[in-house]
Amino acid sequence: MFVLYLCSILIYAGVGLHLYHALLKEKSIKKAPTLTMLTLAIILHGMVLTPQIITLYGLNFNIFNALSLTGIFCAIFFVLFSLYRPILSLGVLAVPTAIIGMSFGQFGQAPYQPLTNMNLGLQSHILLSFGAYCVLLMAFVQAVLLKLQIRELKRKTRQRFWVSKLPNLQSMESLLFDMILMGFVLLSLALGLGLMATYNVLEQHIAHKLFFSALSWLVFGVFIIGHYKQGWRGNRAANFTIYGFILLAMGFLGSKTVMELILS
Repeated sequence: MFVLYLCSILIYAGVGLHLYHALLKEKSIKKAPTLTMLTLAIILHGMVLTPQIITLYGLNFNIFNALSLTGIFCAIFFVLFSLYRPILSLGVLAVPTAIIGMSFGQFGQAPYQPLTNMNLGLQSHILLSFGAYCVLLMAFVQAVLLKLQIRELKRKTRQRFWVSKLPNLQSMESLLFDMILMGFVLLSLALGLGLMATYNVLEQHIAHKLFFSALSWLVFGVFIIGHYKQGWRGNRAANFTIYGFILLAMGFLGSKTVMELILS
């Protein structure tokens, strides 16, 4: 598996360096070969990650496998969004996320506590939760970049790094709305399946996760209504995204980190 890990990392790194060089030199990025190579790296990443998660004794979603899964989902969603949005330059953020996540999954050590006797509903809940978390993580990063672009435009600075290097403001806003909507749908499905598949919230130690996830869902839901009814966008959209993701992260990775690395 180490050979597959190394091959995937090298391809990720090659794509990342190509995107960085093109962004730095303001050269055009060839879409088809870039996404093809990135897809190959994702496939290799999946081949390495799958046996780490699907074990003989059940599913192993320790903190490091979770980080690796976050990395591969970020890469997958970046490829999907890139198919119809002019956002290839944002790969300079998505690719390092995949590299870091995969490396944590490969070398990180956490207590082995596989999840056993899981029905299909609970398994679907877990995967949808990861998907929602990853899309909204990307939305969080997108929101921070959008705020930087807006600040440069308002201050009318001569050297506009974020405005000149990243996609235009309209594309950035459109992508942010796409991410929020997809993340909200995935989070809604995950919460719905989780409630149906979970019998005792307190005994299974997920009350805090459910609380923060529900708050996050509410924040994103309010924003989506405000966006379509009142036209909310710009800094307001970015702020809602940042607050919503922080709540989700507190329930998703915060509790997992404390329980597996601090209290174990």
